[in-house]
Amino acid sequence: MILGILALDLGVLNKKDHVIGFREALKWTTVWVTVSIAFDVAVYFLYEHHVGGLGAGPTPIDGTTAALLYLTGYLVEYSLSVDNIFVIALIISAFRVPRPYQHRVLFWGILGALVLRGAMIGAGTALLKSFSWMIYVFGGILILSALKMALEKDDEDKDPTKHPLVRLAKRLYPVSDKMHGHDFFTRLPDGRKAMTPLFLVLILVEATDVLFAVDSIPAVFAVTTDPFLVFTSNVFAILGLRSLYFALAGMLGKFHHLKHALVALMAFIGIKMLLSHQYHMPPAVSLGVIFAILAAGVGSSLAFPLSAAELAKHHARHGGHDEGHDKPGHDKPGHDKPGQATSDTTQS
Repeated sequence: MILGILALDLGVLNKKDHVIGFREALKWTTVWVTVSIAFDVAVYFLYEHHVGGLGAGPTPIDGTTAALLYLTGYLVEYSLSVDNIFVIALIISAFRVPRPYQHRVLFWGILGALVLRGAMIGAGTALLKSFSWMIYVFGGILILSALKMALEKDDEDKDPTKHPLVRLAKRLYPVSDKMHGHDFFTRLPDGRKAMTPLFLVLILVEATDVLFAVDSIPAVFAVTTDPFLVFTSNVFAILGLRSLYFALAGMLGKFHHLKHALVALMAFIGIKMLLSHQYHMPPAVSLGVIFAILAAGVGSSLAFPLSAAELAKHHARHGGHDEGHDKPGHDKPGHDKPGQATSDTTQS
């Protein structure tokens, strides 16, 4: 089903590069959230009837419990992905990726993330089954991550174009100094094959997701250690990340307290993991607490908005997006400027 959705996405619905505006992004965000919640119905029946042995282990999981665990895991993953969007927006802005090509780089980045997260979830499941004390390690990771996020200074001085991975890639393989349409590779005038800056963006998006997965995957293990529920909640949260990016990229400054809510969320889940052997929190209670934390972050952001100067500073830093129209002065594909599309070499 997932492979079919991805093939439909890139091969049919987004076969041609185009600018994804706010309204289109909001529509697809609604579609992905609806599909993700609808899958919870399938989870209920799969576990209620133990199809394929799901939920029939030493500690049986019934349909209602499984549905609550999946929904909680999905909510945790989807909310933590908001912090990922902050970094992706910074990367795309720094490399000046033309708007029509942003969907393509995010598509392939998320496809790679599915594979990498699948491997990490498999490893995490194996560790928890072999060493029960690993739950304390995962809890500690989350609490440390929450502290790091709380103490972290603004990313204003960070330049993704000087990231160590970018420098390493340039040392190992030729890199074109211009983008060439939506291609990840091209040929230089001397005939050598080279990466385009768009491929460097893809590398950074993948690396960013791996770093965030170190936080988010242990967070889901705090909800459930069932690998099917952990993986599917991750998958649907990641699949909805692209549309969420295009819907929120220009609005992140309006939800400035959401980052504080994510700190509280990670701290809560980390403490929950550390106390898991002494106290078992019912899934419904855990879901309620998580929802309340996120609602508080959104509500406080709307109640106490940033000043016009602070909001302008945020947009300048993260390359704010409008509702699908290029702003005056933004570079457009086809112009011979750094980071723009060009057709003066053979594309591949």
